[in-house]
Amino acid sequence: MLDPKVIEAFHLMWGHFPEPATLVHKSRDVYAVNEAAKGLGREIGTNCATLGSPEAHKGCLANQALATRQPVFKKGKYGEKDIISYWLPIDGYPEFFVHFGVGVTIDYDAVK
Repeated sequence: MLDPKVIEAFHLMWGHFPEPATLVHKSRDVYAVNEAAKGLGREIGTNCATLGSPEAHKGCLANQALATRQPVFKKGKYGEKDIISYWLPIDGYPEFFVHFGVGVTIDYDAVK
């Protein structure tokens, strides 16, 4: 069981972040989602690896982030959008990470 303080901290830090963010266990079970992730249909209790197409999960770097305890990122596509996906390990909780992408909900190239 994850300490409820971790879930609370996730919501404090990521709740209003304008891009989707999830708090995920190494099993890929989702423990928390922010508002942007909810807007894309992400839900607590789902397995993140089953969301979307299998193609969307090729190159997932969660295992690397968990093994090295270092943040990792990857440029990729979300539909036709260019995005950057991040996996951030959580200090003190070696089986959990935060996963988010930039460019999923906002077209930063269109922003002046």
